[in-house]
Amino acid sequence: MSTDDLLMAERRRKVDDLAALGVAAYNTDFDPDHTLTAASADLVTWETDNPPPSDGAAPEGPAVAIAGRVMQLRDMGKSYFAHIEDEDHRLQVWFKLDRLGSEGFKVVELLDLGDIVGVRGHLMRTRRGEPTVVADKLTVLVKSLRPLPEKYHGLHDTETKYRKRYLDLVSSRQSRRHFAVRSEIVRSVRRTLDERGFLEVETPILQTIPGGGAAKPFTTHWNALHMDVYLRIAIELHLKRLLVGGFARVYELGRTFRNEGLSSRHNPEFTMLEAYAAYANYSTMRRLAEAIIVDAANAAGPQPITGEAAEQTSGEDPLIRHIGDREIDLHPPFGTARMVDLVHEACGFDPVERWDGLAAVAEKLGIPLPPGAGPGVALLEIYENRVEPTLWQPTFVLDYPAEVSPLARRHPDDPRFVERFELIAGGRELANAFSELNDPIDQRRRFTEQSAKRAAGDPDAQFVDEDFLEAIETGMPPSGGLGIGIDRLVMLLTGALTIRDVLLFPTMRTPGKGE
Repeated sequence: MSTDDLLMAERRRKVDDLAALGVAAYNTDFDPDHTLTAASADLVTWETDNPPPSDGAAPEGPAVAIAGRVMQLRDMGKSYFAHIEDEDHRLQVWFKLDRLGSEGFKVVELLDLGDIVGVRGHLMRTRRGEPTVVADKLTVLVKSLRPLPEKYHGLHDTETKYRKRYLDLVSSRQSRRHFAVRSEIVRSVRRTLDERGFLEVETPILQTIPGGGAAKPFTTHWNALHMDVYLRIAIELHLKRLLVGGFARVYELGRTFRNEGLSSRHNPEFTMLEAYAAYANYSTMRRLAEAIIVDAANAAGPQPITGEAAEQTSGEDPLIRHIGDREIDLHPPFGTARMVDLVHEACGFDPVERWDGLAAVAEKLGIPLPPGAGPGVALLEIYENRVEPTLWQPTFVLDYPAEVSPLARRHPDDPRFVERFELIAGGRELANAFSELNDPIDQRRRFTEQSAKRAAGDPDAQFVDEDFLEAIETGMPPSGGLGIGIDRLVMLLTGALTIRDVLLFPTMRTPGKGE
């Protein structure tokens, strides 16, 4: 038998030993009246009002009922010291034979690391100054049959960390805090939008036509209706229908799905924010994106600084973040630049002057293009290969080619381009926004062009959505739309190098199933 098997067999035996004492290992209720953080705070408050006696004896403080997982356990003969841990704090418990009695102490002797217990007792401070609960009663709530990973030193194997996130969370308060920060970020995003009069809504995840993005969808079959449907690749088109219906400002935070590979920046199931405002444009959306990100950074609090970067900053400013040892400054206003100007500066030629020859330029630069790519696709590929990874500080990249932006309004100065930006930070796309196309004639033309590309073999090209066309033929007000990848925002604000570090349960390859 392996070491783990032997340990599990020993713990199963202890379940029987507990039963022989009349103690259930599972299915027992316990109602704690304090979190461990609150218990520690109550001790400090009590000590302020009750100074220690002159003889230096440690007085007992208020009674508490606490619960948590046993993370350390020390046998001192006629007593045990344990550290138990809840969601965000660790607290010492002192189990004493003369306090619990022989029957109660036998239960203590059957404890293991990982067990979940309830304790009733009194707060005190040990001679070493550690806040402690002296136990009057121990209740076993859960007997852990499997040993914790690497005891209390944490889980270091990244594969296990992602596949069995519960082990990572059990063994690392830092990891739990990391995901609590994600929740703070999401709450902040909602708060920023709610304060500006946006209405949160929910729209279908299962769709008969996947639209709003350039991506291959997941397909499933709806048995009752004998038809194939798709998991949504974007939220956009349903939110625009709501603008047609008369809502002025709407948003949705929701799961979105794209049938693509896995990478440090891509997970096929991810969280998107999409927000739309009537009588707005992409300049309005720039200000909104900036506010959302700055507010989220402040809500997340200062990023813990480690490594070389620790010598560069104290980490007290929440608008200074780090990816690796490189700093990102989120103090507004963010930078702005047109895509064509960035390419001109980086590559030494003016894309507008070389417009009809951009495919040849891309080929000369060694940048492959998909079949049938026009100048707009060539420009985007040149930009994404040669410019985007170099944009470290937050930069709004303006005015994308119309060819790659079928849902955006054309730029009034040059119809080859549209009023669209992407916000880049740390070399990653963080947000995407348009002045929305509300011309149904132009929209039908562009959907038709996309359909032709799809028929020619482009799996990412968009479908013709007749119901959406009918909606905007009814009349959609001029509007601005914004999309922010929540997972990438959390990556930025936590300094995570891979998207798996900000997803509680990332998609993982099945071993032996290839790429």
